[in-house]
Amino acid sequence: MLSANLQGERATFVTHLECSMTGERYPADRLHGLSAAGKPLLVRYDLSAAGRAVSRDGMASRPTDLWRWRELLPVRHTSSVVSLGEIETPLIPIPRSGGPGVIVKDEGRLPTGSFKARGLVMAVAMAKELGVTRIAMPTNGNAGAALAAYATRAGIETVVLCPDDTPEVNVREIAAQGARVWRVNGLIDDCGAIVGKGAAEGLWFDFSTLKEPYRIEGKKTMGLELAAQLGWRLPKAIFYPTGGGTGLIGMWKAFDELEQLGWIGPERPKMFAVQASGCAPIVKAFEAGEEHAERWENAHTIAAGIRVPRAVGDFLILRAVRESGGRALAVDDEAIEQATADCAAQDGLLLCPEGGATLAAWRKAVAEGLVGADDEVVLFNCATGLKYPLADRSHVLDRNDLPPLETL
Repeated sequence: MLSANLQGERATFVTHLECSMTGERYPADRLHGLSAAGKPLLVRYDLSAAGRAVSRDGMASRPTDLWRWRELLPVRHTSSVVSLGEIETPLIPIPRSGGPGVIVKDEGRLPTGSFKARGLVMAVAMAKELGVTRIAMPTNGNAGAALAAYATRAGIETVVLCPDDTPEVNVREIAAQGARVWRVNGLIDDCGAIVGKGAAEGLWFDFSTLKEPYRIEGKKTMGLELAAQLGWRLPKAIFYPTGGGTGLIGMWKAFDELEQLGWIGPERPKMFAVQASGCAPIVKAFEAGEEHAERWENAHTIAAGIRVPRAVGDFLILRAVRESGGRALAVDDEAIEQATADCAAQDGLLLCPEGGATLAAWRKAVAEGLVGADDEVVLFNCATGLKYPLADRSHVLDRNDLPPLETL
């Protein structure tokens, strides 16, 4: 049974696709990878028509799932939609480990336990609509799990390649959900090179980050949701764990579309692209004033999801950060571990390592005067912390030799 947001033929207002670097236009309703310039394609809409079809109040009255935004999404037909129940994720204050204005958008509540569900549900739905039958993708874990789940549901064959030190739970859930998963002795871009080789040989369609146009459209729903949840305004700053950066790019696009609709004003949050010190190509490029980021050699961090040595959308990430007045910040693994432990022990919210990186980066930004300690800011926890190894802080009790119970 489809939800109320999926009944009947879907209204969409896609007009064309556009090269994010050159502006060259491409026709909608056809299968595309990168543009002729080798850059990501962006989906464009007739927003005037969309605004006539649905009002801000009308949108607010709908059930609060991802598909409420259907006029601003690319899928044309209900029959193409795949869904595992993509809910609106909650905003959770963390006043003790953060500050009075610090809110976590907890994406770990989504299907497959991560925000990768947003991008992959849209990309898979469009692959289904456009007749794709076989997909391959590199992953650091959570994206592969989301792809496996949605592609299996859509009846699309899937091959997933991951670095051989990918968290074990991710590797096993990918396989459990119907994909063929291969461990590769390299990093995610090494896996991507193999996927690209197979795509060039016609073996599959390449679903690498930003190498198809529709994952951005799913990820932009984070920005759409956030605006609606805050009463059609935006926070002072957003801290986003940045590997490939699809979500940061998508949110920046969402804010622009909402302004064109007249649903928000021109104000924007400062966008903070958060990386780990052991893999910080965007930070290095930002600090050097560069438009593109060089590959980061010998990448290492406990936050596997942001261990991306090279991002195809680097210039889009850097553009959004700079236009917003934000920063690209790197935090070390020790700070990530401390922030994750503090949030769990002090506020009862279990962050993934990448989510912990955003709290560590907020602390760094406050210390450096980049944001105020009381500013309203949103941190993105991109996956449930239950997917990651937890420290054993339990104690042993002998029922036959109990100590005084008041000492427990």
